[in-house]
Amino acid sequence: MSASEANFDGLVGPTHNYAGLSFGNVASRSNEKSVANPKSAAKQGLRKMKRLADLGFRQGVLPPLERPSIRLLRDVGFTGDDASVIARAAREAPELLAAASSASAMWTANAATVSPSADTADGRVHFTPANLAAKLHRAIEHGETRRSLAAIFADESRFHIHHALPGTPALGDEGAANHTRFAREYGEKGVEFFVYGRSEYGRGTQPQRFPARQTLEASRAVARLHQLSDDVTVLAQQSPEVIDAGVFHNDVIAVGNRTTLFCHQRAFVDQHKVYDELTAKLAKHGATFTALEVPESEVSVDDAVSSYLFNSQLLSRADGTQVLVVPQECRENARVAAYLDALGTRKTPIDEVLVFDLRESMKNGGGPACLRLRVVLNEAEQAAVNPNVWMNDALFNKLDTWIDTHYRDQLASADLADPQLLNESRTALDELTKLLGLGAIYDFQR
Repeated sequence: MSASEANFDGLVGPTHNYAGLSFGNVASRSNEKSVANPKSAAKQGLRKMKRLADLGFRQGVLPPLERPSIRLLRDVGFTGDDASVIARAAREAPELLAAASSASAMWTANAATVSPSADTADGRVHFTPANLAAKLHRAIEHGETRRSLAAIFADESRFHIHHALPGTPALGDEGAANHTRFAREYGEKGVEFFVYGRSEYGRGTQPQRFPARQTLEASRAVARLHQLSDDVTVLAQQSPEVIDAGVFHNDVIAVGNRTTLFCHQRAFVDQHKVYDELTAKLAKHGATFTALEVPESEVSVDDAVSSYLFNSQLLSRADGTQVLVVPQECRENARVAAYLDALGTRKTPIDEVLVFDLRESMKNGGGPACLRLRVVLNEAEQAAVNPNVWMNDALFNKLDTWIDTHYRDQLASADLADPQLLNESRTALDELTKLLGLGAIYDFQR
C-alpha cells in the first residue's frame, strides 16, 4: 500500500510569550522579556501550513494546550479560585506562572516520536509522547499531548499511542526533534535514526556548558516500545561541542528525508561511522544513503544556530524532487545565504529552497522543523485520521478567523498575571475543539 509523509504543525497558542525559559536555547534566552505578538505568531505558522498544503504536501493541524496551566499551579500549592491562583503565583512565584503559561507546545517536533507501520513489528503506527523532563514548562505537556493525539489518531487497530517514559533525567526524551527516519519510499521498511546527547549509565563525553536533554537510555526505550528491530535502528551521539554552542536538539544541526541526511560537519560523534552504519542498514532495504554535509569553512556552527539552517523541513514532492523549507533568517545571514545560493550550482539532493517568515517562533528558538511532527501514513491510515485536522481552504479560513477573534496583538511578561488571559484562552480552545471535532481534550471541559 502506498504511503506519504504528513506534517502535523502545532497551532501557536494564545499565551505565546518570551519568558526565556529554555536554558541552552540561545534565541529563547536572548529574547527574554521582550513583547510577543501571539496573533502574528499564530498567523505565521498557519500560513506556512497553508502554503505547503497548496504545494501538494500532506498537512495537518495539532491544537494548542490549555495555558496557563492552572493544574500545575494548584499542584505546587496555590489555592482559591482560578483568578486567585494566578494572582498569588504572580506575586510569589512569577517563574512558575511563566512556566504554566508557556505556549511551547507549538513546537510539535517535541510532541512525540513516531514510527510508521512499515517499521513496527505489529504493523501499527506508534507514537510515544515525549516526557520533556529537562524543562518544567515542557514536562507538563505529555498528558495533554497524548489526549490530543488520541483524538486525532483514534483507531487503535492502526495507531498505538503510548504513555510518555517516566519523567526522570535518566530517561529524558525530547521526541522527534532527535529522531529521523530514512527509507527508499515512505511506505517501505526504513531505518530510524535516534540521536542522543548523553548516556545516564554509560561513559563518554558530555557537554560542559549546556545540558544534553536526550539520553541514550530514552532512545533505546522508545525503540523497544515501538517494536523496532536492530536492522531498522541506528543510534548516534550528538556532538557535545555543538550542544555547548546552542544546538539543544539534533534538529538544529541536521535534518533528514527519504535517503538524504542534510547536516553540519560537526553534528555527531564519530560522524563517518554514523554514515557507515546508516549506509549499511539502508542497503539491506534496497536504499542508497546520501549525506549532504555542510563544512565548517562555509557555514559555522554559530551561523547554523543563528540562522536555523538545519531546523528546516526537507520534503519530497510527488515527482521525487526535494524541497528545503527554511526561515527568513537564513537569508539574513550572509554565509548561509551564500551556501543556499550555491546549491543551484552543485549536484545535491536539494532541488528547491522555500523561505518562510516565522519571526515570532524564531525569537523563541523554534524554526520550521520545530513546528511540525512528521507522521508517515499509508492510504488506510490517512483515512482513519480525524478528517477535520487536514489543512485545506475551508479550514484555513476558519482558523484565520478564529485567530483574529481570540488572539492578542501584544503579550508582555507582566500580562501573564491578567486572569482574563485564562478566560480568553479557554474560550478560544473551547471553540477550537468544536471546529476540529476533537471532543473534551482539555481539563477545563471535564
